[in-house]
Amino acid sequence: MSKPVFYTFEYSIWATPARIAIVELGVDVETKRVNLIEGENFDPEFVKINPNATIPSLTHQGKAYTNTIDVVNHIASLSTKKVAPASAITVEVHEDKIDPNFAFAASRNDEELAKATKGFVNFFTTTRLGGLKKWAATPEAQALNKSWYDGKIAAISGVYALLNGGAPEEAKQGFFARSAQLWDNVKVFYLETIPAAITEGPFIGGAEPGVDDFHVVSWLAHMSFILGAQKAEDGLATLEKTYGPVNPKIKAYWDAFAARPSWAAAYPDGALH
Repeated sequence: MSKPVFYTFEYSIWATPARIAIVELGVDVETKRVNLIEGENFDPEFVKINPNATIPSLTHQGKAYTNTIDVVNHIASLSTKKVAPASAITVEVHEDKIDPNFAFAASRNDEELAKATKGFVNFFTTTRLGGLKKWAATPEAQALNKSWYDGKIAAISGVYALLNGGAPEEAKQGFFARSAQLWDNVKVFYLETIPAAITEGPFIGGAEPGVDDFHVVSWLAHMSFILGAQKAEDGLATLEKTYGPVNPKIKAYWDAFAARPSWAAAYPDGALH
């Protein structure tokens, strides 16, 4: 039987649950790196595999799995190790209202926007847009779906304009409002939803991580990174600085995951992303 082919990028927030699942569940895959910074996900050959041009993706036995939930669920289905299946919290952590990718650029005011402009988010947006335009200009992309590429260019160009002073005031204020709402939602998810989901502990899945945990811990680690934590050892302190004393359930959750080989595989040398 052929191995599943796993398309990933080491700094992708939503590839992380799949990377954790592969280690936790002992599933052997062939890994292919898709550099999101350079816009390799817009290569027409990859878009043929995943029309959304998103990471992670997985192909196996003639079928493509093109979103994180489906990729992780398929990995779980291939394992002889059975863990608690996904529940409602897996769906919720992927909702736009707490989108960690948007949080990466989210700015609630001019000061935060200026910081984003000077930081990695602007570099990422600029290089990604350049890669997209390069692929979009190829005959293969034009033949595959010209309107799709044009739409992607327009969307990312809008973010670029916000970061570089080219967006109209109305668009900027709308961006600030959406960013503020996102961070309000993140606070509720962190302070209320995650602790409520951990019952027996230390994981949502119980004594061992379940499918929910692969998704939720990836989100949690990424949010702590956005808030300023560079290393896993700084994650809880960073969350405490932002939201106050860390819920004992969250502390036990973080510490239990940080001791596992899957965490080391997802965050080499403890470097968060």
